[in-house]
Amino acid sequence: MNRQQRLLTMLAALQARRRTTAKELAAEFGVSVRTVMRDVEALAAAEVPVFTERGRYGGIVLLPGTQLDVSRLSDTETELLTVLGIDLVQARKLGMEAAARSATDKLTARGTPQRRAASQRSDLIPLAEVVAVDHRAWFVPDEDEEADIASLTHDLRRGRRLRVRYRRSGTRRHRPTVVDPYGVLLRAGRWYLVADTDGEPRMYALSRLAGWEVLDEPRMLRPNTTLTELAGTLGAGLEDARDVVVTVRLDADRLDIAKRILGKRLLSTETADANADTDADTDADGTVLVRVGYDRLDGVRQLLQFSDHFEVVDPPAARELVARLAGAITLRHRTPSP
Repeated sequence: MNRQQRLLTMLAALQARRRTTAKELAAEFGVSVRTVMRDVEALAAAEVPVFTERGRYGGIVLLPGTQLDVSRLSDTETELLTVLGIDLVQARKLGMEAAARSATDKLTARGTPQRRAASQRSDLIPLAEVVAVDHRAWFVPDEDEEADIASLTHDLRRGRRLRVRYRRSGTRRHRPTVVDPYGVLLRAGRWYLVADTDGEPRMYALSRLAGWEVLDEPRMLRPNTTLTELAGTLGAGLEDARDVVVTVRLDADRLDIAKRILGKRLLSTETADANADTDADTDADGTVLVRVGYDRLDGVRQLLQFSDHFEVVDPPAARELVARLAGAITLRHRTPSP
């Protein structure tokens, strides 16, 4: 969510609750308390009647009777926000669908005949007619099995340690782990819990989180570290990890989808025989050699998405692991003999 979207959704949340705290808003929007305070200052500078109160019962307050006013946005800003939209699916998971729908409806309501006429006079087709935005990740079922994000977010706002039951990638058992949580992260349509485990930062995919328990101990976070900063560092570290480099022979007609699935893990692409009298990008047998980087060996299980359109060339350990995993899948799906 960019800043414009966050400001509108924050204003809608304030309309619904009238009084909240910077800490609560920071947890809801996945930003730091300092960022929330800067957003409040921006709203106040735009003459939105919002202010902060100090003290035990203080917080961020929106004056009664205030309604979401999008008239302060330019036509271009409103059109852009209308197209980008507010992800109602993710808002529902956070328990904030009503506020998100309110903001979206009020933005849509600005599509007045006067604005449409102005667009026509400029000989420009409305942005919504030439741009479509879908925030969902590829190859993910519409109904995933992620944890109850709204409940988890509510518990995170209590500022306590959690005991989570988590299944690591490539394993079957959920194991208990005590974590110091910073918050949740939405990236590429997937939710993650960002937390310190024994003082080390980690991301836990909520799709593999079986449950959690709030402990009667305050969370112990590293000083001057925000959720947004930590999530960015973890994400960059994961994308840059290249401890295991695997060479794969891939059917050339699968290269485009490989680029989409592998992303930054795809390090290079070349033909096996540079002197082959064939297409410059394709080997004589219609394959290409690609090099893929993973942070650990069991990451090669991702290659099974290419079915029988790939072959691991090197290293031997990766080739053996893929063969073992493929064999296990074959046995699991084999139809019993009559």
